[in-house]
Amino acid sequence: MPSNLTIHGAAGRMGRRLIALAPEVPDLKLVGAVEFQGSPNLGADAGALAGLEPLGIPVKPQIDPRPDVVIDFSSPAGALALIDHCVKNRIALVIGTTGLGSVDHAAIDQAAKSIPILQAANMSLGVNLLIALVGKVAAQLGDDYDIEIVESHHRFKKDAPSGTALALAQAICDATGKSMRDDLVHGRHGDNATRRRGSIGMHALRQGDVVGRHTVTYTTLGEEIQLTHNASTRDVFARGALRAAAWLAMQKPARYSMPDVLGL
Repeated sequence: MPSNLTIHGAAGRMGRRLIALAPEVPDLKLVGAVEFQGSPNLGADAGALAGLEPLGIPVKPQIDPRPDVVIDFSSPAGALALIDHCVKNRIALVIGTTGLGSVDHAAIDQAAKSIPILQAANMSLGVNLLIALVGKVAAQLGDDYDIEIVESHHRFKKDAPSGTALALAQAICDATGKSMRDDLVHGRHGDNATRRRGSIGMHALRQGDVVGRHTVTYTTLGEEIQLTHNASTRDVFARGALRAAAWLAMQKPARYSMPDVLGL
């Protein structure tokens, strides 16, 4: 039988695409759509909201009926409240919301003792392959190669740098023994911005309607290597999140990641 699915943050860009694409996944059955109290979309049919024929699923301010798994693309505050609800009701949870802080991650770690929970900065298969590669390349090349990470997103994105860019940096730090606190340099400015050997540059661009582009460059004197992932549609993230939800609904309580889903 398919697992029952609820979308939390149903009226957002990702929420609407999740609703639209959920019928493609035979292992999932959409049963609920949730938005924050006071949202102008409360009461709307989830299908109509996503540009489909009506599905008979009204957008509600709370999770009802109880699903097997929830996908969250809302806000850090919304995700934190949702974690508590899912723990109390033993609901598996996929979190795609970005901009999470240490308090949020601590709550995820605690929730993983009671429910299957997966948090990922990016649900794309290609991005997760990129994350798996960047650390290996950095470790092989060493500090003779300068590492720069450049991420670009649409003008409406709130958090910077993106969660994916931070995940790329973390993978490099894990593979090379560097520190996110000490070795990450966010942009450069001033009269003396000379590059420090071994540092990792981080740069965030916000422009137009760019869905998501991440590039890691490794450059030394006379040579440059680039690894780039470019998403031209949010559907790659939505399909990845749906795949994760179908997988997670069958797992035991623990904290999981997209590499777990993909077997990387």
